[in-house]
Amino acid sequence: MKPNFLWAVLASSAWLSASWGAMAQTSSGPVHAAAAVNPPASASVPASPAQVHTFTLANGMALWVKPDRRAPTAVHMVWLRVGSMDEVDGTSGVAHVLEHMLFKGTPTLAPGEFSRRVAALGGRENAFTAKDYTGYFQQIPSGQLEPVMRLEADRFANNQWPDAEFVKELEVVKEERRLRTEDNPRAQLHEMLSATALTASPYRRPIVGWMSDLEAMTAQDARDFYRKWYSPANAVVVVAGDVDPVQVKALADRYYGVIPARAVPDRKPREEPAQQGLRRLEFKAPAEQSYVALAFKVPRLASLAASPEHDDALALTVLAAVLDGYSGARLDRALTQGENRLADSVGAYNGLMGRGPQFFYLDGVPAKGQTPQALEAALRAQVRRVAQEGVTETELQRVKTQWVASEIYKLDSFFNQARELGVAWTLGLPPDYGAQLIARLRQVTPAQVQAVAQKYFGDDQLTVATLVPQPLSGQPRARRAPPGARH
Repeated sequence: MKPNFLWAVLASSAWLSASWGAMAQTSSGPVHAAAAVNPPASASVPASPAQVHTFTLANGMALWVKPDRRAPTAVHMVWLRVGSMDEVDGTSGVAHVLEHMLFKGTPTLAPGEFSRRVAALGGRENAFTAKDYTGYFQQIPSGQLEPVMRLEADRFANNQWPDAEFVKELEVVKEERRLRTEDNPRAQLHEMLSATALTASPYRRPIVGWMSDLEAMTAQDARDFYRKWYSPANAVVVVAGDVDPVQVKALADRYYGVIPARAVPDRKPREEPAQQGLRRLEFKAPAEQSYVALAFKVPRLASLAASPEHDDALALTVLAAVLDGYSGARLDRALTQGENRLADSVGAYNGLMGRGPQFFYLDGVPAKGQTPQALEAALRAQVRRVAQEGVTETELQRVKTQWVASEIYKLDSFFNQARELGVAWTLGLPPDYGAQLIARLRQVTPAQVQAVAQKYFGDDQLTVATLVPQPLSGQPRARRAPPGARH
């Protein structure tokens, strides 16, 4: 998926729990912010949530622990600072395939036994692959933390499987690609959009991989990727819930700290060259409705330090929320309502953070009788309106209040707390970056929002993708992932 970063990190636990498995797939379009329930006017982000205890084990592995005693459960995660952006051409999808193979055994565990043991402990588990990172998690009764850490450390250090298991699981991944991308016209369009908008950045490749690369992938490709990137110094163990940090540290030393240290490979810069003019593509596919997506290259928030680029990235996130951050926001009011409405649906989102280049997206489905070209022009006109007239303090206050609500409600989920810590570590941010991010966003002014609307929405930053519907040739064939599918 391509979730709005802020909302994905700070919003409802229901969305997160339902969506993590899907992160290994290409997008069917930007996921737009849902309206949050507003807290009382006096509500504010808790001044000092539970302290995060950070450690570094002897082999370089990080450990972040956040105690929360409200329920006798815990979330245990291992995050690696490696994702699809660390692949090379010809092996796209290998990070995701390897994620699947981590469930296929060690010298002491048969294929599938990891999941059976976690279930027997009263827990549930899964994993996810993204462009920037890979992660594995278990939600368990807190009294079962030690056996889960033993299991996870074993597969981190000793993952192995016969080639026959790889061949079977590779078919599972291919079927995932067919289900989530090749049978989904909008997902295919967004895959092509990334490949067109980017030329040098590894973000141009789909997380699930190109089918030709999957067809050619070997078991050795996955083993080589595992040996290269699955080193203790490239990983963090995150534990949140009803735990004692001192005890967690002792368990981490026992099970993770004994894994041999290995150097993390150097990452060569793969900078995206400046775009020199508008890029446009048409994608033909069987569909009932057309669809248009506009992707503008924008700066990313690489740290929480103040800088013109970082300030602009924050203001762009506020702009996206003004356009599409709550029920009845600007795009919805202007383009989907009334007798002469232009669109059935519209949206905006800003990528904000990541290890690679980010985009500000506008997208929509034209209403009956309307063209994608008319909707494209109308979406750009709404941004020009902000550039010319600015935004109101009332609009900003509304979206900022919802962000505060999201920060408060996030604390109800151990999973969300652990997830935020994993994101922070993999992107090189401090453990409390969520609260700091909210504080920075609340400082964004109407003048800043107007300034970024004037600065980043010209043709030289833009790639436009249009879905051109083709006649439907019957119902798509039903697919079912083979046994063993992780997501």
